[in-house]
Amino acid sequence: MRYTVGTGLLLAALTLAGCGGPKHAAAPAATTTAATVPPAPAATTTARAPAETTPAPLQAEANSAASGDIPDNQVFIGFHDAAAGYSMRYPEGWAQQGAGPEVTFRDKNNIVRVVVRRVPSPRRASIVADLARLRGVHVVSGPARMTIGTAGAWKVTYTATSAPNPVTGKRVTLVVDRYYLTHAGKEAIVDLGTPQGVDNVDAYRLMVQSFRWR
Repeated sequence: MRYTVGTGLLLAALTLAGCGGPKHAAAPAATTTAATVPPAPAATTTARAPAETTPAPLQAEANSAASGDIPDNQVFIGFHDAAAGYSMRYPEGWAQQGAGPEVTFRDKNNIVRVVVRRVPSPRRASIVADLARLRGVHVVSGPARMTIGTAGAWKVTYTATSAPNPVTGKRVTLVVDRYYLTHAGKEAIVDLGTPQGVDNVDAYRLMVQSFRWR
């Protein structure tokens, strides 16, 4: 009788061990599946970042040589950015930096920058909120509604002062015309900066009026 009970207990133990085996083996599969989930939210956050970022104000270089007026006989050449989907003209000989969502053209402290991002069409209130996020600037005028080519746009003028020159202590103040241009869910923010006292009105008007979405 003892032999029979012992055999039954042994068989029951073996049966329970056999039934528990598959449950124990399934655990690593569940852990592996969970490990693949975290990267997805990170990718979504990265994709939204450009639309939520306000371009910083243009900054002059205090140690850069003074920039004079763009001459009347200045030659302008075409620039086409296929990735960002626009074209415009800029002065020949200016240094170009960047491509795609952010491009800067520069000649000493004459600076033009184009930032393209995906956002809804701007309204006066959203532009005012956008400007409020800028630090160290003084808004001189705007937002004002206007037309660039055949499309509507907004214009703001602000000033920004550079850090002091390490030798002379002098600062350079840029006067910047900022334009907001939109098309098909994309927005281009065009900043055209020039040192205070320098007259580049005609040249900068030519540049921004040449802007075209592609």
